[in-house]
Amino acid sequence: MDFKEIISKSIKQDRVAQERLYQLLSPKLFPICLKYSRNYEEAQDNLQDGFILLFSKLDRFEFKGSFEGWVKRLFINNILQKYRSPGVLELVTEEIPETEDVELFDDETISLDFLLQIIQELPDRYRLVFNLYVFDDYSHKEIAEMLGVTIGTSKSNLARARQILKEKIEMHQNKPLFNLN
Repeated sequence: MDFKEIISKSIKQDRVAQERLYQLLSPKLFPICLKYSRNYEEAQDNLQDGFILLFSKLDRFEFKGSFEGWVKRLFINNILQKYRSPGVLELVTEEIPETEDVELFDDETISLDFLLQIIQELPDRYRLVFNLYVFDDYSHKEIAEMLGVTIGTSKSNLARARQILKEKIEMHQNKPLFNLN
């Protein structure tokens, strides 16, 4: 069964095709869910919710453009929608002066697991903007539209996220190997 056939059969509620689509896409979509979620369990829930949404909207895919790109955007928007609920995402509107894009660290001793952990620990408003801008290449204008905030708010949230991450990395790098107290 080729990819187009899997999609077509999935639209017709073919459970075997839907399972195959899940098997093909979940390894690529789970990391997306993980980076937009607070923790592993929430990422698993977001993956499940995303596939429920995907199967309900699959008939809207017109076989034009990238299917994976369409699905990725569907998943990201679905996760962001959860944060738009009243009281869940309170975006900071303070203006933080823009800084140039600088590397958060120049030491290759920081593990990917540690980076993912500290990104997940960011407050929602910072984590979402950081991931959208840094990892998914959305512009501040696009982020502002997606989250319902101003471009300035998007920029200041990104600057604050970078500041927090830089501080955590510096603390981690300066941590003594042994506690002599």
